Amino acid sequence: MSECILVVDDDRAIVKALGILLEGEGYEVLKAYDGLQALDILSSHPVRLVLIDVMMPKLDGLSAVMRIREKQNIPIIVLSAKSEDTDKILGLSMGADDYVSKPFNPQELAARVKSQLRRYTLLGDIHAGSRADEIKNGRLLYRTDERVLYADGEAVRLTATETRIIDLFMRNLGRVFPAEEIYRRVWEEDSFASENTVMVHIRRIREKLELNPKEPEYLKVVWGIGYKMEKQEKCN
Repeated sequence: MSECILVVDDDRAIVKALGILLEGEGYEVLKAYDGLQALDILSSHPVRLVLIDVMMPKLDGLSAVMRIREKQNIPIIVLSAKSEDTDKILGLSMGADDYVSKPFNPQELAARVKSQLRRYTLLGDIHAGSRADEIKNGRLLYRTDERVLYADGEAVRLTATETRIIDLFMRNLGRVFPAEEIYRRVWEEDSFASENTVMVHIRRIREKLELNPKEPEYLKVVWGIGYKMEKQEKCN
């Protein structure tokens, strides 16, 4: 059974073109032309990934992303004619996993879709991997077999991309990773503008697991080098 992708854009020509592209790659494609219609489809269909435009009537793309994130952790790729870094950061802050500027290269977009689905499938399978151990670090406990992070005994609701970042840090407590290396390991591709993307995802993770995100105990920046998961001396 083919994986189902939801394409959302008020430009019907773009939706049609994306539909042809993705169906040619073997995916089933559902189509919506505004944010509200997208939410309706998501409530009744098993969608595996969402491609969504920013500027749309009734409910804009970024607002729709926030609504989707309240209930689902499926990969979301934002499409937009805006290419400034501030717009990309805003999209990622709202919960998107990736951002593609229009006009986009069809082959690149298809590759990004495959990458996000591969990552989501791996992290969504509780049987993936052969290790069944736990990594404890202060208030945090990461179950590698489940790919689930717990803070104070409560499961932290993470997206697939955020889980991949946590997996990297929890398996390498105390090690400093440059943003470029984090991007290469998590997104599985090289990037010349990885700093902002990584920074936004780190900030989102902090908001979910830190008691005070502005003064983090765990996910810390090492100025001029990168980021690390601080190893706590007492692990209960």
